[in-house]
Amino acid sequence: MKKKSAMLVLILTLSSILTACGSYKFEPEMNIEVQDFSVTNQKNEKVSLNDFKGKPWLAMFVFTNCNSICPPMTYNMTEVQKGLQDKGVEDYQIVAFSVDPQVDKPEVLTNYLKTYSVPDESKWQLLTGYDQKFIEQFAMKSFKSRVKNDPNTDQVVHMGRYYLVNADGIVVKDYPAVTDVPVETIAADMKALTK
Repeated sequence: MKKKSAMLVLILTLSSILTACGSYKFEPEMNIEVQDFSVTNQKNEKVSLNDFKGKPWLAMFVFTNCNSICPPMTYNMTEVQKGLQDKGVEDYQIVAFSVDPQVDKPEVLTNYLKTYSVPDESKWQLLTGYDQKFIEQFAMKSFKSRVKNDPNTDQVVHMGRYYLVNADGIVVKDYPAVTDVPVETIAADMKALTK
């Protein structure tokens, strides 16, 4: 009887290990359609939502004069990109919407990106070319993300989150972007969406 019990425990243990080694199951947590847009990237090229469809992308809201959460968010995104490379994920984009478009002209965004050790700049799209009212409404409608200009300073209030958008332009998940960034989870989720 002891041999049968031991064998049963061994079989159950092995089956749970094999199950854990199986394919990663992505679980969407959100379902928000990104509103269409036509903007300018850091290369001064016009881009729209259609340019990002067909592959998943990670979105964030930052600005170059930020003196609080943007520098760690941008640095952490370079770490996420390294995680994507480690997992062999190639078909994706990183999209950063400026929340201070009056200041963040294409050349300013280009210079900002150069201050970080970006593993692959070709994957990055830093966007501008709209007004403050647009980005505040767009962030809320498309990402349920608050953006608010502070009239008393040169700072803009915004959320420190990354947003995972699927190939159809639907926001399916968000993650902390300032501290405790789940690099492994983001890379695994992105890999699951690229299959």
